[in-house]
Amino acid sequence: MLARGRLIEGPPLVIDGGMGALLASLIPQLPCPEEANVQAQGTVLEAHLAFVEAGAEVITANTFGANRYKLAGLFLDERFEEIVEAGVKIAREAREVSGERVVIAGSIGPVGDGHHPIAAEERRAVFAEQAELLDSRGVDVLLLETFSDLGELESAIDAVRSVSALPVVALLTFEDGAQTRSGATAGEAVERLAGLADVVGANCGSGPQAALEALSEMAFPAKELGLPLAAKPNAGMPSRQAGRLVYPNASPRYFAEFTARAVELGARLVGGCCGTTPAQIAAIRSAIDERREPRMPLWAIAREEPVARERAASISELQRRLDAGEWVVSVELDPPKGANLAGLLDAAALLRDSGAVDVVDVNDNPMGRARMGSLVTAAVIQRETGIETIPHLTPRDATLMGLESQLLGAHADGIQNVLAVTGDPPNIGDYPGSRGVYDVDSIGLTGLLTRLNTGYDSTGKAIDTGTSFYVGVAVNPAAEDLETEIDRFRRKIDAGARFAMTQALFDLAFLNRFLEAIGDSPIPLLVGIWPLRSFQLAYRLHNEVPGITIPDHIQQQLADAGRGAHEVGLEIARALYDGARDYAAGAYVIPPFKEPLAALELLSP
Repeated sequence: MLARGRLIEGPPLVIDGGMGALLASLIPQLPCPEEANVQAQGTVLEAHLAFVEAGAEVITANTFGANRYKLAGLFLDERFEEIVEAGVKIAREAREVSGERVVIAGSIGPVGDGHHPIAAEERRAVFAEQAELLDSRGVDVLLLETFSDLGELESAIDAVRSVSALPVVALLTFEDGAQTRSGATAGEAVERLAGLADVVGANCGSGPQAALEALSEMAFPAKELGLPLAAKPNAGMPSRQAGRLVYPNASPRYFAEFTARAVELGARLVGGCCGTTPAQIAAIRSAIDERREPRMPLWAIAREEPVARERAASISELQRRLDAGEWVVSVELDPPKGANLAGLLDAAALLRDSGAVDVVDVNDNPMGRARMGSLVTAAVIQRETGIETIPHLTPRDATLMGLESQLLGAHADGIQNVLAVTGDPPNIGDYPGSRGVYDVDSIGLTGLLTRLNTGYDSTGKAIDTGTSFYVGVAVNPAAEDLETEIDRFRRKIDAGARFAMTQALFDLAFLNRFLEAIGDSPIPLLVGIWPLRSFQLAYRLHNEVPGITIPDHIQQQLADAGRGAHEVGLEIARALYDGARDYAAGAYVIPPFKEPLAALELLSP
């Protein structure tokens, strides 16, 4: 048992290193390190014994990701109990084989990944189930580690306390600046976790320096509250080599100096996380046994000056016009499949000069086929022709970090209007074996744009200046499941949407039905209008393109028109365009493929 008195008096305790990362490197073919508990028990046992021999007094059962929710994603949920039980059994066997009086910690990691969260009650049940099983199988302490969301950690502690009376060590992952990815500070963590956990601290992260920076902010409030601290940093930032994560060769001397600094700041439990091996744990053991004093000024912690987070003052012309109640017209453009923008720039200039078009919107790899990036294309169009743009942006093709990076670059290049869309999946286009990234969906992307406007990124960290994005979203009034579509539309508005562009409509009855269901739209709507040139096109769009609904009477009119379908399609589109003025704030025209100037047929008086 991990006695609280042992944490307050006597030398600090040494906990082991990164079991999961070590096992992943030793058995790379397994889908997760926890499966080693049933597939490679000898390897897990040897890893425990190596840490005990290095001087660890606390060893961690290999159960970090062994909860039913995470294992289900690997089709291992039916083996949940077997994996957890085996993990504890192997750790207990290591204690018996070594003959040392080591403490066994049951490792519990976060459930949500930040991008695909689960309901609070379901998450609580997952934590409680794992903790109850660990307790019943004989661990001495519950180690809640590598949490980046302070709220999730609080929820996890509450859940495990409901099923277990074991001591709880609660560790957060801090980045540079002593903040978690969700924006919680180290000092705030101590204040909120006091009274909930027996030990608090930092683990994982970018390395020893980040852990020490967090401890330096925790030290004073923790001392005032009598709360022991813990530190288990990564060896450093990993790189990917030949498909494997490789960690820096953090020297034992480096970890010995880290230990001296950590103990000086009040750490009573010291060890390592990802990338740390028995060599680093042995260095920690030696530093504690020798009562090593800090010798090298390796961690002079610099405080950043507060950054300006005010939103940029300018607004886009599109926003100005819609705020003023002016009718707005856009024409949709497809970026080129190659690197030549000459033709598209010529078309954009002619649309600008027509006097009938206020803005152009730019597709983002439509139909799952690679084209020039929409943000880059839009920025060049604005810069070269002067007409404002609305680039579509999908979370399909980039990670959350990549999306932020692209958006900040686009904003610096003058892009303000952005339409957040889900995007066609890549496997319907030229990449049948590919899967989209989708760290977030279109609602999450809307929230990201909104946060950037307030001066913070998705992790809650401040950026130098708030952006001035005018955030648009897509909506489909003709959706078959209108209730779900309305729910998503409202969630997009709650996330910060300022205007919307509808899916192409071919009958205003759909828009009327939609508006009756929600009342007047709380944000301006631009109605999508697609002049149809043939019955064949209408028939294919209705049957093959998701989200497109063309009523039978429209299809019949085009079929009856025969060779005159082009003129009939144009008449239908003009009627829609004129009628949309009673419902919407504007319209955007979808011209025939590779003929953007054909949109002027509809817009000409």
